[in-house]
Amino acid sequence: MEMLRELSIENLAVIEKASARFGESFNVFTGETGAGKSILIGGINAILGQRTTKDIVRTGAQKAVITALFDELSEEVRAKLSELGFSAEDDLLLTREIFADGKSAARINGRTATASMLKEIGSMLVDVHGQHENRILMSNDNQRDILDNYAGLSGELEEYRVKYREFARTSKRLKTLQDEANTRALKIEHLTAVIEDLNLLELEKGDGERLEQELSRVQRNADIVKASIGAYNCLSSDGEPAACDMLQGAAKLLAGIADVEPRAKELYERLTAVIPEVNDIADEVFSLGGDDVELQMQELTDKVSAIKHAKRKYNMDADELVDYLDECRDELAELSTADDEIELLTEKKRSLAEEVKSLAEGLSERRKKAADEISEEICRQLSFLDMPNVRIIFALNAEKIAINGKDSVELLISANAGEEPRPLNKIASGGELSRIMLAIKSVLADHDNIPTLIFDEVDAGISGRAAQKVGVKLSETAAKRQVLCITHLAQIAAKADTHLLIEKQTEDGRTFTHITQLDHDGRIHELARIIDGSGESESALAAAEEMLKK
Repeated sequence: MEMLRELSIENLAVIEKASARFGESFNVFTGETGAGKSILIGGINAILGQRTTKDIVRTGAQKAVITALFDELSEEVRAKLSELGFSAEDDLLLTREIFADGKSAARINGRTATASMLKEIGSMLVDVHGQHENRILMSNDNQRDILDNYAGLSGELEEYRVKYREFARTSKRLKTLQDEANTRALKIEHLTAVIEDLNLLELEKGDGERLEQELSRVQRNADIVKASIGAYNCLSSDGEPAACDMLQGAAKLLAGIADVEPRAKELYERLTAVIPEVNDIADEVFSLGGDDVELQMQELTDKVSAIKHAKRKYNMDADELVDYLDECRDELAELSTADDEIELLTEKKRSLAEEVKSLAEGLSERRKKAADEISEEICRQLSFLDMPNVRIIFALNAEKIAINGKDSVELLISANAGEEPRPLNKIASGGELSRIMLAIKSVLADHDNIPTLIFDEVDAGISGRAAQKVGVKLSETAAKRQVLCITHLAQIAAKADTHLLIEKQTEDGRTFTHITQLDHDGRIHELARIIDGSGESESALAAAEEMLKK
């Protein structure tokens, strides 16, 4: 069976250096008040990844170091180590360092780890019960957790919570879409207007600069275009006579007198030779002027002006307008599908609600069945622990479905026959709480796999016969789990298989704490000290020896 084999502590409060080896069943710590028993529990909690403070570092030391050795690891622990990235060896060494400046460091098998990793591993190895856990017992949420642990609902709870979170996300999204219905309509109207406005520009990336350059070029060439058009009109025109037409007329007149005037024939021939060249020049002059330049200039001017207006209106440059148009189109497409999404989400929410309700009812049924069973088992344990008339009830009340199902759980107790059960946090005394928690731990020990149970102050508020019964119950629990217990009662200490004495000594003005494993004679003297305060009287020594024999 896996167990906490050894604990070593350096510079933790009054403990300069101490170590303890534990047996596999029932281990007890005893010692005078203030010897350092609570510090020992603090060291174990540090190893388990709990929060620490620099105040626990021994005065004058740079750091406190706590080391715990576990052996015979279960497959579950090995799997968790592997999941966290550590080798799963036969032994497990956990180390926690707390520095005087408040920082801390953690190691698993010598490799750097985090406190949260220690906590994950530690939760599978050790369950520490102290007065703090008694206070935790007062919480209704923790009372429900006890019931759920007993019922073995971890898998079902996780399945339920996954569905519940999905239902919650779906409901939130659906409500958001429904709440935004009016603003969405206004947004669609706005986006549509923007898209129509920017679509008219027919802009592409780079158009803003390119069109302005084109307009500048056309404007710079205006005189050339004007001269070209004028020259063409002089050479060839559909209206007033132009050069080409007049040359044709002159040639025709010369042709009429060529027969009577030899020189006219020569001039006619020369003129008809030049007319094709002039026609060709007219054509080239026409092409020099291009198409309708004035129309082109007007179109460019209008477009550049429209772009400038849009840039001022939206406070963007031309390329940003192109991106903004794309964004508006995407957003409009998304908003336009909102009604479809609302329809889909409504159906999904309805389906999830049915699943969540069904799973919650399943949890509730399991809890109701487990509530009767755990109540009977706890009452049986409490009867043995000298609380025979106690009635424990896990009362379930249906509430609005939430992350843990639809049940609130309240632990009710009737401490005396004939009394109506009332909430535990209103009537239980310290001694009753300690025994109730011990009974709960004993019952749960058969339903979990945590190998080591640690009880601090489990004997608070009890004595005599009840203390003896608590000792027996701890011994019975230790038959299935390793148990470590800090106690002030001889009846409990006498039941242990391993007895560790915590002693405080003062040397040269400094306090030191030592941990010693007691042999048989040592146990007799320590039990006698607990009985009468001195441990020297024959009656106390005889009583102590009798306790050990039993």
